[in-house]
Amino acid sequence: MKNIFNKNTKLFFLSLLLSVSACEDFIEVEVPNHKITSETVFSSDETAHSAMTGIYNRLFNASFSNGGSRSVTFLAGLTADNFITTSTTVQIMEFGENAIDASNSWNLDLWAGCYNMIYMVNAILENSINSNALSEKTKKSLEGEAKFIRAFTYFQLINLFGEVPLLLSTDYHKNAITPRNSITAVFDQIIVDLEDAITLLEKDYPDAERTRPNIYAAMALLARTHLYLKNWEQAEYYSSQVINQEVHYRLLKNPNDVFLANSEEAIWQISPLGWGSSFTHTNEGNLFIPSTTKTPIAVLSESFLNQWSDQQDLRWINWVESFTSNNEILFYPHKYKIQYDASGGKINEYSMVMRLAEQYLIRAEANVHLGNLQNAIADVDKIRERAEIVLISEYNPHITQSELLETIFKERRKEFFAEWGHRWFDLKRSGKSSVLSQKPNTDWQETDIWYPIPANERLKNPKLTQNSGY
Repeated sequence: MKNIFNKNTKLFFLSLLLSVSACEDFIEVEVPNHKITSETVFSSDETAHSAMTGIYNRLFNASFSNGGSRSVTFLAGLTADNFITTSTTVQIMEFGENAIDASNSWNLDLWAGCYNMIYMVNAILENSINSNALSEKTKKSLEGEAKFIRAFTYFQLINLFGEVPLLLSTDYHKNAITPRNSITAVFDQIIVDLEDAITLLEKDYPDAERTRPNIYAAMALLARTHLYLKNWEQAEYYSSQVINQEVHYRLLKNPNDVFLANSEEAIWQISPLGWGSSFTHTNEGNLFIPSTTKTPIAVLSESFLNQWSDQQDLRWINWVESFTSNNEILFYPHKYKIQYDASGGKINEYSMVMRLAEQYLIRAEANVHLGNLQNAIADVDKIRERAEIVLISEYNPHITQSELLETIFKERRKEFFAEWGHRWFDLKRSGKSSVLSQKPNTDWQETDIWYPIPANERLKNPKLTQNSGY
């Protein structure tokens, strides 16, 4: 993995600050020959926070997190059964056919994008902690934000690749020969990072922008983590902590308002400010929405469309749209409404990462396993009420535990399609991934629940073992 780590700390922090200055004039630092050392970056609170802003701008551009064609949102959605691709690009087709080759460069981009982000936040952690120039408040903020992003990134890695190297420093000599750690060990570190972040972050969002995590973003991710680990009581507790923050969050009545910048349903978003140019649209909008000159590289699958028996559901009405191609009606995700905008004006949509609706469904699922079916029904009905469809409490108040669990997973599929691979992760953690054998043009094998460890990385690090089936 040596190739994905930048040995030159000066250039690393220079690139971070350039990614900031390309968007806004946050700082003015005079350093000879355009070189910025880590000492310069962490010599004041202002420059240190600017480096952290550079991390958020990188999230908008990193392959795994940018919402584009090489992101978790697209590739994991394609690996599951929500999308079918219109592309003839071999790398894309392999994801759709569940036949990913270890040499697939798009798979490598997922891996490398994650580890680049981990390296960056590790550098932030090391340099802020060791700085004598920063205020304690700034140190606390940077540590909380960096640990949150590291936990979030590792969450993506282990749900895509299974066992992965757990890298907690910028020592590239050590990192380049680190073997894979167990899923349990990585989850343990995710929990430690998030619990630390909860003690370090503020309750309010900095500058009223939901692009930097607060304490409740860390709690929301911790709730999801405990759900995946089947720690039902903890999942219920942390999701409740977020849901109860009515001063910050509420389910928006109009589904078209959900994905707007700083919407009250948003727990954490990524801003298109990372474009560093006049573009103000999200990558998701650009990817999924057709234009007069472009057919999207993926459309919604028949399997997904068959879930919508009630087409009065506001999610169907507002979040699914159609177009005609070669006399065939095709459907695409329409959560984001802006396909392209180069006006350089106000940014109207942010890329959604976590939102309140998920916390209701996390708490509902946890309560089913805890035997609190009425509480679970109430939370699912919150989502169904927003969609303006019949409530469980009205049509099936005595629903069984297994029926309610099935309903929750169906609601998750409808609610979070085209968002961060939720369907793919849900199928795997529920033990129902074999349903993917019914996909058209698939080569599904049970070993396909994990993506292959990229062949290029295994050549560089002989201690990286391969997942079964590759």
